[in-house]
Amino acid sequence: MVQACLVCSRVHNSSLTAWAARADMDKTDKPSPSAKKHVRLQERRGSNVSLMLDMSSLGSVEPIQPVCTPRDITLKFLRTSSHMLRKEELQQRAQSLAELQEEFSKIPPNFVNPEELEIPGRASKDRYKTILPNPESRVCLRRARNQEEDNYINANYITGYAGCTREYIATQGPMLNTVTDFWEMVWQEEAPLIVMITKLQERKEKCVHYWPEKEGTYGPFTIRVQGLEGECRQVKHILFPSWPDQQTPESAKPLLHLVSKVEEILQAAANPGPIIVHCSAGIGRTGCFIATRIGCQQLKDTGEVDILGIVCRLRIDRGGMIQTSEQYQFLHHTLALFASQLPEAEGQ
Repeated sequence: MVQACLVCSRVHNSSLTAWAARADMDKTDKPSPSAKKHVRLQERRGSNVSLMLDMSSLGSVEPIQPVCTPRDITLKFLRTSSHMLRKEELQQRAQSLAELQEEFSKIPPNFVNPEELEIPGRASKDRYKTILPNPESRVCLRRARNQEEDNYINANYITGYAGCTREYIATQGPMLNTVTDFWEMVWQEEAPLIVMITKLQERKEKCVHYWPEKEGTYGPFTIRVQGLEGECRQVKHILFPSWPDQQTPESAKPLLHLVSKVEEILQAAANPGPIIVHCSAGIGRTGCFIATRIGCQQLKDTGEVDILGIVCRLRIDRGGMIQTSEQYQFLHHTLALFASQLPEAEGQ
């Protein structure tokens, strides 16, 4: 794990300016289904204009039930599913690999249909064409041009422990043409911390090198590894490259150490914004880290944890969070290890 302190400066019209984050989310109201009355028409012979309504069967017609779409079923499952585990149950559950695999397979991924994001130029900003931000919780960049294609970034706000809204931003690893968008988001959201859980290369590119060795310019932003000048904000950057793509680390201890380091940084952070977390696609390792931190908070607070519920709620905000059953099993193993280290007063 490598930790760096970056300083982000924004230049606008030859002067440094600060502007506040905006919490814009587009919500679409669903129309209620309309009821249809069915009547049978019977044509009477001998006339080409006379029709008779047959009302005899109307009294026995069943009330028309609202139609549940696959999307409705998915959201109901994700919002209501729960499996609370006490400390001793968690230890046993972490060893039940077949049961965990079966439980994981039933969780809807909640991936986004590309038709839900008809934004010009969007596809060129997505690292993976099938991994898109959920429309209801996606981050929108606030720019002067205010055109939809300029506001797009493949990132979602993620709800944290106890319903804390926008505690995280889960996003893909920046690409060459989205680095400026990434730093725009860091500035806009006043993020105090970036957690990077990927190598730059893993057989192929997973993320571009979006920060400088000493100093670099990305669009209107100047990023320095150290030093303050003018209107600047300090952003901590943690690089955790030892987690292979779509797999799990050899040990849970480094991940718990990462969570502990994040807690330490946040206690001293001046910026109030969300933690930005990314791997390559922004769903697998990113989802595991966020779920681990939420699970640790819940265990410390209540002595029990609802891992199924945590993963389901993450997928409401961003489809596919936690990519594989192996990652789901590793999440249980990691939280079981954390629970075993808690003092008895906290673990009960």
